[in-house]
Amino acid sequence: MDQSNPIISLAPMFIIMGIMYFLMIRPQMKKEKDRKAAIAALAKGSKIIASGIYGDVISTDETSVLVQVDEKVKIRFDKSVVQPV
Repeated sequence: MDQSNPIISLAPMFIIMGIMYFLMIRPQMKKEKDRKAAIAALAKGSKIIASGIYGDVISTDETSVLVQVDEKVKIRFDKSVVQPV
């Protein structure tokens, strides 16, 4: 009987998992890190889009952003839905 090493038989699976990490998971983690850094850097006057609404940042706190959409229209958004323009 042919007894093969179990590590050699599992090697293709580990190689595929490594390729998936470098092609899919790692770029997504980098993109999310860049997005969080951009949100942390929001300041008064920054242009953003939140839930399809474009506006200018008036003020920020730890969890939310106050956005001026029009002259008399101000909306508060959670930072998780904000995308810098």
